[in-house]
Amino acid sequence: MGWLIFLANGIYAQGEYEKKQFVSQGDTLNYRLLRPEPGQQQYPLVLFLHGGGERGSDNEKQLSHGSEMFRNPVNRENYPAYVLYPQCPEDGYWAYRDRPETFTPAEMPSGLSISPVMELVVGLLDEYLLRPDVDTDRVYVMGLSMGGMGTFDLVCRYPELFAAAIPICGTVYPARLEAAKHVHFRIFHGDKDATVPVSGSREAYKALKQIGADVEYIEFPGVNHDSWTPAFNYPGFMEWLFEKRRKTN
Repeated sequence: MGWLIFLANGIYAQGEYEKKQFVSQGDTLNYRLLRPEPGQQQYPLVLFLHGGGERGSDNEKQLSHGSEMFRNPVNRENYPAYVLYPQCPEDGYWAYRDRPETFTPAEMPSGLSISPVMELVVGLLDEYLLRPDVDTDRVYVMGLSMGGMGTFDLVCRYPELFAAAIPICGTVYPARLEAAKHVHFRIFHGDKDATVPVSGSREAYKALKQIGADVEYIEFPGVNHDSWTPAFNYPGFMEWLFEKRRKTN
């Protein structure tokens, strides 16, 4: 990762993702942190959950998708934020203790306890939410594939934390979304997805619309599992996200 610059005084150059670790009760979560350009009193916080292919312990692969759009100088100027990129261990799964046998919405788990790695993610979030320069009304979560499922899971468990969520090619047991009806949603999926059925996003959208949630669904014709590529390039992607504020329930 040639663009990662560590200065002699131990401070990372602005615009680079710092390598960090969060430790809780003997468990460790690797993550990367992008700090905002200084100049404001408070900043939004973005949590990005990667897909299954980026699991590991190198604290690098999780930056494979999406990280560059936050590093983009124009976006850093227009949308300064704290950006967290945790890395799920090789044997872990964001939303569930084990990989579900099927990704059909009606057969997704509906009442499981929080996974160990997601418990660490929540602890990491809590640590940053205590910072006085984090705007707790502008906390966002997004993720792709396994991370899309993690996005759905987090907002169902902790809807009071998040202003907006962007699940990409994810799935969830639709009835769980009742808890997240005050979260702003933008959902993306490819209609030819051979890994996570497009029904996952379609059913989530219908469930959210039925309860009166603020939700938008964008489906890409002819796109397989790689729907994050057109999603990140969708017009107004950053503008939509950063204008959202947490609703008062």
